[in-house]
Amino acid sequence: MSFTLIKGTFHVLGYSPDGDSIRFKAKDTTLWKKLSGPAVELNARGHAQLRIEAVDALETHYQGVCQPQQPARAATSYLLSHLGINEVVWDETHSTVIKAQDGTDGFILVRSTESYRRPVAFVFAGDTEEKDGAEITLNESILKESYNYHLLAQGLSYPMYYNGLFSDLRLPLTEAVTNARAEGKGLWPNDKTTRGFSVSSLTAITKEVAILPKLFRRIVDYMGEGGSIDGFKEHLQKGCEPLVRIQQVHFTRLDAIVDVRGEKVRLAELPENLIFMDKVLCKKS
Repeated sequence: MSFTLIKGTFHVLGYSPDGDSIRFKAKDTTLWKKLSGPAVELNARGHAQLRIEAVDALETHYQGVCQPQQPARAATSYLLSHLGINEVVWDETHSTVIKAQDGTDGFILVRSTESYRRPVAFVFAGDTEEKDGAEITLNESILKESYNYHLLAQGLSYPMYYNGLFSDLRLPLTEAVTNARAEGKGLWPNDKTTRGFSVSSLTAITKEVAILPKLFRRIVDYMGEGGSIDGFKEHLQKGCEPLVRIQQVHFTRLDAIVDVRGEKVRLAELPENLIFMDKVLCKKS
């Protein structure tokens, strides 16, 4: 796969970074025009919010709630450390960075934006001898130098694949996930995504167990600050999120692989065996 290399700096001051998102300022802003998809959204400081490809780290501040703090913050800390962003001070709620030595150098490999106008990026710390704006073939060797790969290899994030990520990149990422799970790294000892978890209230998924963040977000969207999980399956059906079960090459939807029995919820497929598709492709399975 060919990607555009964009050099720049990473920024967290005044923002709320987590394990899978950070702000990036391109040295040459004209390079954003090379990407397919909607135009990149830049703020007043010229910073773009990246969507870091293939990872879904635990939520630290979604709709006013977070997933278990220790593994969620571990992913954020790993991001900052990996990019050389030091002396980070958070506000009292640990949601916004109020002091940091940021603006560290790095580069991204990117092909496109997504619907929220965020560049979908593989992230790299430091400099490279390659020319800014060069077209780079992202092979397995380069992939294994990326933050994306290292985060999965450390067990600090779930995999999250979307259509457009080719199998030659997806397979080594999946291998990193499989190894991290087998070795009990990071969040995996507390993962209940496929084993099942009780949702008598949001406390279970905000304080006690780790689950795939996409599923966490859907539960929070449905339950809000209270209520029960009753009707969640029907809620997912209305949302209609198409996906492919990779091993079966089976086109289906998120609601078809989420089991809800009483207060217990489980995902009936490992996250690395799923490719989420554009919603325009949605159809009943």
